[in-house]
Amino acid sequence: MKTLSLTLSGILLASTALIAPGLAYAQTPPTAQTPAVISQDPEAQDPDPEEASDVDEIVVLGRYIPEPLRETSEVAAFVTAEDLERTGDDNAAAALTRVTGLSIVEGRFVYVRGLGERYSSALLNGSPLPSPEPLQRVVPLDLFPSSILEGVTVQKTYSANYPGEFGGGVIDLTTISAPAEPFLTFKVSMGGNTETTGRDGLVYYGSRTDFTGFDDGTRDVPGLLRDAIASGNRVQTGADFTSAEIQAIGRDFVNAPLNLLQEQDYIQPNFGIEITGGRSWAAGNGDLGVVFVAAYDNEWQTRQGIQQEARLDVDQLVAQTSYDYRSTSNEIGLNFLGSIGWSNLDHDIKWTNLFVRRVTKEARTREGIDFAAPGTGEVRDDYTEWFERDLFSSQLAGEHTFLDGALEFDWRGAYALTTRDSPYEKVIRYGLGADGVYRHDGEQYRNSTTFSELEDEIVSGGADLRYIIPLSDARDLTISGGVAWFDNTRSSEQRVFRFYAPNGIPADVQDSRVDYLFSDFNLGPNLLELQEITPGGGAAAYDAGLEVLAGYIQAEAEIIPLVSLSAGVRYEDGEQFVTPIDVFGNAVTFQPTQLEEQYWLPSATLTWNFAEDLQLRLGASQTIGRPQFRELAPQQYLDPDNDRLFSGNPYLVDTELLNLDARVEWYFARGQYVTGGVFYKDIENPIESAINDTGSVLQQTYLNAPQATLYGFEVDAKKYFEWPDHSIDFVANKRWLVQANYTYADSEVTVEAGDTVRPVSAGGATRPAGDFIIDGSKLQGQSEHLANLQLGWEDDMARSQATILVTYVSERSSARGRPGEPDLIQDPGVILDFVYRKDFEWMGRDLGLSVELRNLLDEEYIEYQELGTRVIANGYDLGRSGSISLTARF
Repeated sequence: MKTLSLTLSGILLASTALIAPGLAYAQTPPTAQTPAVISQDPEAQDPDPEEASDVDEIVVLGRYIPEPLRETSEVAAFVTAEDLERTGDDNAAAALTRVTGLSIVEGRFVYVRGLGERYSSALLNGSPLPSPEPLQRVVPLDLFPSSILEGVTVQKTYSANYPGEFGGGVIDLTTISAPAEPFLTFKVSMGGNTETTGRDGLVYYGSRTDFTGFDDGTRDVPGLLRDAIASGNRVQTGADFTSAEIQAIGRDFVNAPLNLLQEQDYIQPNFGIEITGGRSWAAGNGDLGVVFVAAYDNEWQTRQGIQQEARLDVDQLVAQTSYDYRSTSNEIGLNFLGSIGWSNLDHDIKWTNLFVRRVTKEARTREGIDFAAPGTGEVRDDYTEWFERDLFSSQLAGEHTFLDGALEFDWRGAYALTTRDSPYEKVIRYGLGADGVYRHDGEQYRNSTTFSELEDEIVSGGADLRYIIPLSDARDLTISGGVAWFDNTRSSEQRVFRFYAPNGIPADVQDSRVDYLFSDFNLGPNLLELQEITPGGGAAAYDAGLEVLAGYIQAEAEIIPLVSLSAGVRYEDGEQFVTPIDVFGNAVTFQPTQLEEQYWLPSATLTWNFAEDLQLRLGASQTIGRPQFRELAPQQYLDPDNDRLFSGNPYLVDTELLNLDARVEWYFARGQYVTGGVFYKDIENPIESAINDTGSVLQQTYLNAPQATLYGFEVDAKKYFEWPDHSIDFVANKRWLVQANYTYADSEVTVEAGDTVRPVSAGGATRPAGDFIIDGSKLQGQSEHLANLQLGWEDDMARSQATILVTYVSERSSARGRPGEPDLIQDPGVILDFVYRKDFEWMGRDLGLSVELRNLLDEEYIEYQELGTRVIANGYDLGRSGSISLTARF
């Protein structure tokens, strides 16, 4: 058989072979095993007609289809190292907002096609990750600085080799590897924000070493309190503790450094340093390589805004509380990555260790009207907080090939631990007197000091085997299978205390500054006395776990010329539990949650390469979504971002999804493309947040809605071009870029007659779903419109690059309202950024300069409810930000 070489003229023949392959084969009896190849080389000549008749198979090769998309049969997007450099995004969460159909929430969590973070999974080099967040089991992606990443894969159609918790997609972060050539870089950066830098701010002292991201011991649990907690008894005067013991414990609390809010007339600029290096050596019959990253950054943010809570009054909303607030937070980050690996042509073994630490130190105050408060209702709340989030991950992985590449074996084992520690989380309320002075009375106006700890751990392992069976010289059948296991455990506990005055506080003491108010002199049985107010019944602590054992088998082959099919099935056996613990050893109000489920999760994707660099993908799959630990735990938690109380629901069940996708992809030049696709998801028992009306306290909880659908379409395009007029110096030698994507999504929650839910407020009893969920409402977190635009140029001669980046996210529901009230709505709006990079030499040293300008349109953050009138749940100015960095390469 002769080899057929065609360009565009081969498309018709290829299409004919697809439609009637039997006829094509009948016309040319096979004479050899060598297939015909339609080449896309524009230099290629049309074949001789007689040669063209001797064809056994026709294969369209797309020279412009990027290699990752050649290797995957799924609908996927890839963020490359080049993309990360162009956009200048500091972390993985920010970088992923540029991907079609993705949006970022709270600066940390990525929503895929409008589905919340619970419907997607995040992996690091293929291994699952734990989360340090009390409200999420999914790791926040702002923990991963872009400097440690080689790339990010976002797969939007499911394949059986990935975990079954796959609603919106899977996000696989790949860390950098040892380089072929040795390198060492040192980077320094400085930046600021128009709402923060150089302006007044609100601070508190804390400890001497706070700027390092580590406390010097000031915030350690006081020794006497630690011993009292270890007794298992509630810490208060009574049968277990004498008045003198309680007085001593109270005086052991740290006072002035953690209580006293202060005005700082100048907030310093943000700054950071980073060093990265790596090299390889010949070792045995392969190469031994190492790479490392170490970084420190220190950032400030001041927010001034409004917080309101709404209540329904006849047919419109009115503000039940209304506060003007102000906060200044200082975030310190430490990042360390170290990787060592050995590789040759057939084997690759790598050991990667990552440590990330994020510390937030915040001082905050708010004052306004609380109609439920005694007296005038005018109050002030002062907060001081310190949140430590740590992530450590260690992974050993290997990739091996045998039988001249026909057999591939990959394995991985990983241990990951995240912790969150929040010591001395303090709040004190003051009431405004008739004389215009704010006073704290220790009884009606309360104070609290909270110590909370969370530890989340994952041990995981997996292995994959792939065997390639030749069907002909151009077609292969790949059979793959594997096993995966992970055990995720979490423990969480909080202890809450207050100083109260059963006999009242004298006026002169009430007028004291806060550090004098809580001085040792005033702590005693006749004035302010320590009392533990930690809730009992299992609402203050829990243990949780999720163990999943999975196996899969998958096959991929070109079933007929031009058409390949990837199909597989995954089996998952999952056991999840949340066990409330009463910290005082008493009976637990809430029963433990135990979910034991087994699933068969099929998936299939069909790819039709019907023309040069044009292909159609069709995908279908079944996947699941499990409730997060925090959503199942009855423990209350105050979110410092919005001062809203959260409480879990132990009666939640798993979500099941049917996913359908179709996408056309045209790669018309190297690195340039136009793609368009549609998607549809049928969702059974989606988990939705809801508002519980518990008297005067606004509390958010969770429910399983009966049914929902999500559908939409997305388009993505990227084009480079050169300016035709080279007589203008500015445009000469420049390659210009236009890249844009748009996603339209719509969703509908369905509630029919007879549908029920199990709210936590009903103690597990069923209630009509229509009392809590509005039929026809959108899924929480789903934006109707997502759009990104990048305009820029690259100048290889000048070694410079500039990019304008525009991101638009339309309104989305952040939480359900109380029965009869509208949803809470977030409006992210339009964000305009500009990034400029230039490399140059100075004194024989290769340097890189980067300038980043963010939120140039000065978009604000706003979350609101609206019915007749608008009530702003949370609103503040983001401010414009800018930074400049200098990188030296050695």
